Amino acid sequence: MIPIEERFPRPSVMGVVNVTPDSFSDGGVHLDPDTAADAARRMVEEGAAIVDVGGESTRPGSDGVSAEEELRRVVPVLDRLGGDVPLSIDTSKAVVARAALERGAILVNDVMALRGDPQLGEVVASGGAYLCLMHMQGLPRTMQAEPRYDDVAGEVASFLEERLAFAVAEGIPEERVCLDPGIGFGKTVEQNLELVRRLDVLLALGRPVLVGFSRKSSLRRLTGSDDLLGASVAAAVAAFERGASILRVHDVKPHVDALTVAGAIA
Repeated sequence: MIPIEERFPRPSVMGVVNVTPDSFSDGGVHLDPDTAADAARRMVEEGAAIVDVGGESTRPGSDGVSAEEELRRVVPVLDRLGGDVPLSIDTSKAVVARAALERGAILVNDVMALRGDPQLGEVVASGGAYLCLMHMQGLPRTMQAEPRYDDVAGEVASFLEERLAFAVAEGIPEERVCLDPGIGFGKTVEQNLELVRRLDVLLALGRPVLVGFSRKSSLRRLTGSDDLLGASVAAAVAAFERGASILRVHDVKPHVDALTVAGAIA
């Protein structure tokens, strides 16, 4: 398998398909497997390098679901896509990751950074998959209850460095791993902005960085608007200009267009 930075050169767009009733942005939209599969295909046609399919909401305040329920949601979507679309599975559960990899997924996007299921590292390693390790302070149910840092960029980088070392010790080659600062996962508006502003601190770890600022509530607080498309595109371009490789987004076409222009200028 080629290194992740070659498979997803800067800038690459990751589309989002949440097969959930309660995700913060598109909850309920893709509950029907055919609708979800059609959305994934459309995102690739619009220029997404990969589509991230998730069956468990990790929005602030969420409590999570069982592995059985997560499988019930995502497996029919994966089966309909039949490996024809480059897919990521957004999960922290080994059994869900294994089912997705068996159905053609090539990346495991783990918001728990291999802390949630002791078997997930082995599943990723033996499956030859790419891995995204994300930072989160606390758990989704409580993460937005007064998040505090002395140095948010330094502390996030230190956490991700430790989790990267853990992943490598689990048998996952470093060249298959990317890192995500976890925008909105236990951070205030200013802390989210600081992470993008100081993305070089994360890039110093030597791995590609994924940023997902799309439709996050911080953008609503900044703009005072419920129409977050323009704000999401601006955040993605700003992250790319500061070194992000992969931008995780809900609205693929406008992001692809904006990042194509930003990349051409860069």
